[in-house]
Amino acid sequence: MFVSALDRPWLDTPFMIQGFRIETRAQIESLREHCEYVFIDTRQSRQRVAPVRKAASHRRQPLEQIFRDRRLQSYNDEAAFDKEQPRAAAALEALSSDMAAIYDSAAREGRVDPIRLRKAVEPLIDSVSRNPDACLWMARLKHHDEASYGQSLSAGIWSVALGRELGMSRQDLRSMAMGGMLMDIGKLHVDAEILRRPEPLDTDAAALMQAHVQHGLRIIENSGIINPDVINMVAHHHERWDGSGYPGRLKAEQIPAVGQMAAIVDTYSALTSPRHYASAQSPSSAIRTLYEARNTDFQAELVEAFIRAVGVYPAGTLVELSSGEVAVVVSEYRVRRLRPRVLALLNTHKEPLSSPRPVDLHDNGKARREPPPSILRSLEPGAYGIDLESLSRYSGFAAA
Repeated sequence: MFVSALDRPWLDTPFMIQGFRIETRAQIESLREHCEYVFIDTRQSRQRVAPVRKAASHRRQPLEQIFRDRRLQSYNDEAAFDKEQPRAAAALEALSSDMAAIYDSAAREGRVDPIRLRKAVEPLIDSVSRNPDACLWMARLKHHDEASYGQSLSAGIWSVALGRELGMSRQDLRSMAMGGMLMDIGKLHVDAEILRRPEPLDTDAAALMQAHVQHGLRIIENSGIINPDVINMVAHHHERWDGSGYPGRLKAEQIPAVGQMAAIVDTYSALTSPRHYASAQSPSSAIRTLYEARNTDFQAELVEAFIRAVGVYPAGTLVELSSGEVAVVVSEYRVRRLRPRVLALLNTHKEPLSSPRPVDLHDNGKARREPPPSILRSLEPGAYGIDLESLSRYSGFAAA
């Protein structure tokens, strides 16, 4: 059965995503504990789903146990989104330029300049530490192909955001940024025809694609990078919790924690980016995919941390509001999962507004006659012809 709604707000329950399929007795018991009744979507309940892989046996661990060799800390937002957005934009513009040069060097010489990369990520770490919303918003505005340094830039941003949510130190955040940006650099040495092939890869082509991990490790070695976190992110971002990944078919705790984090980020990046063999998923759909892969592909605790870091409706999610308007999620999605700040783009007739209008879905309505609208549903990327890249220079967020 597919549970589409509860008898109370989702935020008042431990369920991290809005709407899910009941697959275990534990889910039923949890619903009984927190709800008197629920609503079932009979259409989705009847839909056939792919066979569910058996979850690997796992006893939940506190984050302090998973990262027992690190000192974790807590972060608080130090800047409002509208104040941080221009600083994030400047940091990412400079970083994008550096990444272009770094990837060009890797393609031509088989090595990167680690000192340049280390310096280049500092403004990114500063911005994400103050308030990750702005960088996550900017990361979502750009679409990149698989061989592009731009997609690696986004992976670096999501890696730092996840590290921040977990409470990692600044030194560790630097490693996460560098590892996220380098984990797919080996694809520069994979034949472009294979990267762009629109159909599923046969066995030989899949082996050539999977070799990008070894290519990436060779670039790391040639560059003199000895940071174990960076190496583990490059080496293990395709390993899976149940042992079904590659190249080592490692499973569970055999995979270093940062390698597991890299796998989550890499999957989210792939799902939300247009590929030659698949259309991009909406960010909220990708979040659901990750959530459903807990303890099969990924360790549950780290998936849940990633969801807390980017939100149930991550930045850049197109949504239809209860008012009939179409908007894009911008900020405040981490602490207000179902009522973030959005930019209204289309009116109730699905016609473009003369200019985007900031809307705070958490506004308590005291200064207005009617309460603010709520999110009715998420939409697929590009719905109604909306191009998010056209919003990259929008700066009117403070009006919300």
